[in-house]
Amino acid sequence: MLRTTRGRVLPFCALAAALACSKAEAPPSPAPALYTPPPTTMAAAPLRVTDIDVGRSLNADKKIADKTDTFKPSDTIYVSVSTEGASPGARLAAHWTYKDGQVVKHDETTIAPTGSTATEFHIAKPSGWPVGDYKVEVTVDGAPAGAKSFKVAR
Repeated sequence: MLRTTRGRVLPFCALAAALACSKAEAPPSPAPALYTPPPTTMAAAPLRVTDIDVGRSLNADKKIADKTDTFKPSDTIYVSVSTEGASPGARLAAHWTYKDGQVVKHDETTIAPTGSTATEFHIAKPSGWPVGDYKVEVTVDGAPAGAKSFKVAR
């Protein structure tokens, strides 16, 4: 406590002095940035079909290993649909037909690619495919994306 020359206590002054000494000053604010770079995110390219191949077998990457457009009645027939671009959930479909449009099979799958990818569909018939002309039509979200014709021969 502080005392005056006459011996008086000045409690208020002592308290004020103690508080002033114990209070730390706030650090200065950082200087504002002169340049802020734009965000580096780029919009992904829309999904598109780049290739449709048919064949007798697949590689591990779901691309056709044995490309052909002529099959035996006992073959399993594979189609590999290559796509580029990105989608959080695109509906990819393969619509298989025989001769004049008779439906053999319709397959759909949902894919969520972020670049190049391949998706596989296939058909098999243990009793054997009838000889003739076939086609597989591919759609993305219901829109035509390409087709491939092939045949079954003896």
